[in-house]
Amino acid sequence: MKKILPLLMIIALLIGCDNKENPPAEETQPMELTQVQRVKVAQDNDFSFELFKQTLANTNESNVFISPLSVSIALGMTWNGAAGNTKTEMEKALKISGISTKDINEYYKLILSSLPEMDPKIKLSIANSIWYRNTFSVKPNFLNTNIDYFNAEISPLDFTKPEAVSTINKWWNNQTNGLIPKVLDKIEDGHVMFLINAIYFKGIWVKQFKKKDTHEGNFTNEKNQSVKVNYMNMTETFAYAEDEYAQYLEMPYGNSTFSMTVILPKGKVGEADFNELTNERFNNAEQKMANEKVTVQFPRFKVENKFQLKPMLQAMGMQKAFTKIAEFDGISNLKPLYIDFVQHDTYVEVTEEGTEAAAVTTVGITEAISNNPQFIANKPFAFVIKEKNSGIILFMGKMGNVEKY
Repeated sequence: MKKILPLLMIIALLIGCDNKENPPAEETQPMELTQVQRVKVAQDNDFSFELFKQTLANTNESNVFISPLSVSIALGMTWNGAAGNTKTEMEKALKISGISTKDINEYYKLILSSLPEMDPKIKLSIANSIWYRNTFSVKPNFLNTNIDYFNAEISPLDFTKPEAVSTINKWWNNQTNGLIPKVLDKIEDGHVMFLINAIYFKGIWVKQFKKKDTHEGNFTNEKNQSVKVNYMNMTETFAYAEDEYAQYLEMPYGNSTFSMTVILPKGKVGEADFNELTNERFNNAEQKMANEKVTVQFPRFKVENKFQLKPMLQAMGMQKAFTKIAEFDGISNLKPLYIDFVQHDTYVEVTEEGTEAAAVTTVGITEAISNNPQFIANKPFAFVIKEKNSGIILFMGKMGNVEKY
């Protein structure tokens, strides 16, 4: 029985390899997580789905791509300088509960060192940096904590010089392999510090689509308009599941350590409620997945986004950090500091070969698928990219209006 459903695609992580064939998978060692660290993964994934939900609610963009991991890491560095109610509210937004400061920092240290080494066929880099005005006095303990646990590069800089903006933009450009070349346009007089995370990912499908099988077809977007897109086609064995809400399809990268899980909501265009997608529902569906031959029709696409995350984080409980009464006593003894902005720049490209993605999160601190199941992604969808063993979510996205690519 044919099933043609709207698509919700959630990307937990993107993976890559150099060989376009499918050689035997190289042996990899799973990330060793303590019980406390597994709790933190679950909290991070709750944060991922809530941030995705709030981003959808606070943007008019049809296509949304975010990296919850990038945001979590950038805010994690900032959190190390927070105190009082400001720190408590940041923990609420980040879904942190019942874990000590040391254990939280140890968790970030582990994933920053382990994730890029999980799959030799994947190009994955995660980098952190802190740039501060060279006349601004920063507490050594704050810098040392972020060096020790986040491997952050520390750079005092004369923010008054015209080349300061280009210097910081060059770092972003290098860390994202040119996918996100520019984030800052200018540095305001009140800005004293930028805390930055950058993630770059390039992965090749284990089972690649053949370009000769890519054909033009119709995609019905969120406005119920039919637009032409290029569909990649394949009938292969994949991990697959269904529930009353959606179809779920997992497409692995590299040596199958990382994968993209695509969620295709059931129902007509306009009826797909992406708020129905929760971490619990996603986990339940993954547990039900079984290998099955599936006919897949999936669009090529490319998306670039720039989000100001202040309203999303405020809705998640992080209020005081954005006000002039914020408590960032752990950063400096000088003037009261607060977060001016949290900017999130992202890029993703999905083709027959695989996926390339990047994300930069900047915290600006200022003073004061026949008989086979059919998986036809011809309607709005979302996506999640993750590391499979730990369950750590790296990227999430939604496509509401695919353009021909």
